[in-house]
Amino acid sequence: MLAAAVLFTWDIQHSTYHAFYSETARSMTESWKGFLFGSFDPNNTITIDKLPGFLWPQALSARIFGFHSWALTLPQVIEGVLGVAVLHRAVRRWAGESAGLLAAGAFTLTPVVAGMFRTEVEDPAFTLCVLLAANATLRAAREARLRPLLMAGLWVGLGFQAKMLEAWAVLPALGLVYLVSAPSTLRRRLAHLGTAAAVCIAASASWMVLVALTPAQDRPFIDGTTDNSAFSQVIGYNFLNRFAGLGISAKATGSVSATTMAGTAPAPSGGEGRPAAMWAKMFGPSLASQVGWLYPVAALSVVCGLVWLRGRHRTDPLRAGFLLWGVWLALYFLVFSAGAVGAHTYYMGVVAVPLAALFGGGIVQFWRAWRRGDRARSWALPTAVVSTVAWSAFIATRYSFLPWLAPVATLVGAGGLLLLMLSRTTGERARSRIAVLGVGAVIVGMLLPSAAWASAVLDSKYGHSGMGAAGPVSTWHHHKRHRATARAATQGPAWGDGSPRATEPHKHTIRYSERTALTREEQRFLAAMRARQGHATFVFATTSWRSASPYILFAGAKVLPMGGFTGAAPTPTSAEFRNLIATGRLRYVVLGGAPTTPGRAAADWVRGHCTRMPHERFRVYDCSPTSAKK
Repeated sequence: MLAAAVLFTWDIQHSTYHAFYSETARSMTESWKGFLFGSFDPNNTITIDKLPGFLWPQALSARIFGFHSWALTLPQVIEGVLGVAVLHRAVRRWAGESAGLLAAGAFTLTPVVAGMFRTEVEDPAFTLCVLLAANATLRAAREARLRPLLMAGLWVGLGFQAKMLEAWAVLPALGLVYLVSAPSTLRRRLAHLGTAAAVCIAASASWMVLVALTPAQDRPFIDGTTDNSAFSQVIGYNFLNRFAGLGISAKATGSVSATTMAGTAPAPSGGEGRPAAMWAKMFGPSLASQVGWLYPVAALSVVCGLVWLRGRHRTDPLRAGFLLWGVWLALYFLVFSAGAVGAHTYYMGVVAVPLAALFGGGIVQFWRAWRRGDRARSWALPTAVVSTVAWSAFIATRYSFLPWLAPVATLVGAGGLLLLMLSRTTGERARSRIAVLGVGAVIVGMLLPSAAWASAVLDSKYGHSGMGAAGPVSTWHHHKRHRATARAATQGPAWGDGSPRATEPHKHTIRYSERTALTREEQRFLAAMRARQGHATFVFATTSWRSASPYILFAGAKVLPMGGFTGAAPTPTSAEFRNLIATGRLRYVVLGGAPTTPGRAAADWVRGHCTRMPHERFRVYDCSPTSAKK
C-alpha cells in the first residue's frame, strides 16, 4: 500500500487537466444540480457523455480542497490504494497470506495500474467497485451468506455508475462462483442470486430512473443521445456503439450513431477494424506492455488450479477462487477484443485484477508442488518462470526502453531456476534456504519488467500520459497528441472562420489540456463579455464544447456550448436558440472553431440576423434586439 501510494501520488501537484472531464468536474462544483446530473457547463444545459458517478468523488474533492488538478487526481489515488488493500484481502481469504501479498505486489507493479490511479478517468472507481464485489462474493460463497452477496450486487451497481454496462461483465464470474461453490441447496443458491441480482439492477438503474422521472425542462440534456434519454446514452451510445466493428448498430436506440462518432474521432489504432487484428490486440505491444506481462503464468495458474483441484468437493474455496479469477479474465478478454479499445490503455485496469490474483495464487500452488517433489506437478513452477520471463523479454524488446531490462530479467529468472535445481541436490540443512532464494529470484525475474514500466511514472516524462499508461507507451501517446493538435490546427483554428474543413478533436486524441490558465487575451475577452452581460443568463455562446472549454475549466464561466461532445446532440435546437435570444437570456455569440450540428444552424442565423462586433481575434456577434440587423 505504501508503494502504491508513492507511485500514484508522485508529482501529483503537476497533474494536468483532462479535456472534457475536468470541465464537467468544475461545473459540478458550481451547483448541486450540476453535481447530481453531471453537467458539462455551469448553467446545466447538457451533461457529460457518461454517467457522472466516477466524477462525484472528484467534484467533492474540488469542493473541499479547491479546484486544482491535483484535487481532481486525489480521489483516484485513494481508490487505488484501497484497491490494493481489497485485492490483498480477497486473495488472502482465497489462497492464503503469501498469495495475497504476491497478488497485491503484482497489481501495484502493473504499469496500467500505476498510471490509471493517477488519471482523471472512469476506471479507478470502477475497478475498486468490482474488486469489492469480488471480495464480498468470495466471502458469501464460503458460507452461503446472503448479506455479503447483496453487498456484491450493490458494489457492481455502484461500479455501473462509473463505467456503465462494463461493470456487468463481471457478473457471470461472480454468479458462477456462488452457484457452484456455496454450501447450500441449489434452490437457496438460486434465490440468493436472484435477490442479489435485483439489488444490482436497482443500484445500476437508479440514476437513469431519476433522470427519466425528472422533467426535461428541469435537468440538462443527456449528451450522446438524440432523444434526451439516459437509457439511450448507456445502452446505445456507450455500449452498442463500442461494438460497431462487429456490425452492431445503435441507430434505433436514440443515441448518437457510431458513424457520427467516427466523424469526430481518430481511426482505431492497431487495426481494430480488421478481424484478425481485433482479436489479437490484447497481445499487441501497446496493451501487453501495460497489462500483459503475466499472461503465461496466469493462464497456467487457471489450468493447473482447476485440473489439480478437480477431485475436490464442490464447495472447495480454493477451486472456487481459480474459477472466479479465470472466468473474470476470460470475460474481459473477450469484451475488449470484440469492442473498441483503441489507445485507451486505462481500460486494462480491470484485467490487471485477475492477472495479479492468479499470479499470487498460482505461484503459491506451484511452490507447494515443487516442495512436495511431485514429478508431474513440480514442473509447473519452472514452466511458469520460463514462459513468463521469455514473454516479458519479447515485449520489452519491442521498445527501446531500458535495453538492459530483458537480459537482466532473463538472467535473474535463470539464476533462480538454477538455485531451485541446486536445492534438490544439497543437504537437508541448506536445501530450504537455497529453495527460498531460488523462488524469490524467479518471482523477481517475472515481475521485474512490469515493475520497471510501472516505476516510469516517477519520471516526469512518463508521469501523466492521460491514457493511464506508464513507460514508453505514454510517451508515444504524448507525441501522438501533439500531432493531433497540429493537425486540428491546420484544419481549422479554435477561433477560426468556421470553415467546414474544421473537425472537432476527439477527447481521447487530445486527452489532457497542458494549459494551466486562460491566456491574457482570453482573460481580457472574458472580462469584457462579463461586463457586457447585464441580466443575460449566459456570458456568451460558442458553437462547440471545445470552444467553451477553457472558460468553463479555468473560470467557471457560464458559457453556452452547442452539440455536446460529438457535436451531434440536438441541443440547443434552432427554436431554443432563438428563444434564448428573444428572451434576453443570451446576447453574444462567438463563432468559429469546430462546426457542430446545432452550431452550424446557429451560425447561419447569427450571421444573417446579428451584428458583428469589432475584435481582432474573436468573431463575436451581438444578437440583442437593438443591435440586430434590419
